[in-house]
Amino acid sequence: MSVLIIRKLSDPSLPDPILRQKTKKVGAIDSAIKKLIDDMIDSMRAASGVGLAAPQIGLSLRIAVIEIPETEVITLINPEIVKRKGTRLIEEACLSLPGYSGHINRSLTVKVNALDRHGRKIVVIGEDLLAQALEHEIDHLKGILYTDHATDVQKVTAYEAYQI
Repeated sequence: MSVLIIRKLSDPSLPDPILRQKTKKVGAIDSAIKKLIDDMIDSMRAASGVGLAAPQIGLSLRIAVIEIPETEVITLINPEIVKRKGTRLIEEACLSLPGYSGHINRSLTVKVNALDRHGRKIVVIGEDLLAQALEHEIDHLKGILYTDHATDVQKVTAYEAYQI
């Protein structure tokens, strides 16, 4: 397995052709897709992230992985949010925008339909951090960054990024 390079913007206002495009649905889940998923998990862990979407490694595919502390990795292929409930104001950051964070509204609960790495239909219901991660990663698959949801664009602020 490999650690892949995560696409990073030095400024949230800069465009990125991959991060800003809608992704393509995955057809067959073959050995290449399964290897990609394994590499995405390794890459997410190496960057100390909670989630990673395929566009963040330069691929326009509807694949994301999420690992909330003390839980198993969730693999999402062709995910769709089918229900949201409640809202909460949170501070969010992103592996592709190191050194920045912003306040945005996210759902309290999210229900997602997707396929797992074996092509089986799954339903994921997430609350709090998992709901946030589901929305964040699925936004990446639509070409949306968390900064697009910022409650005040002027409040997307730089902080001193830590070294991994």
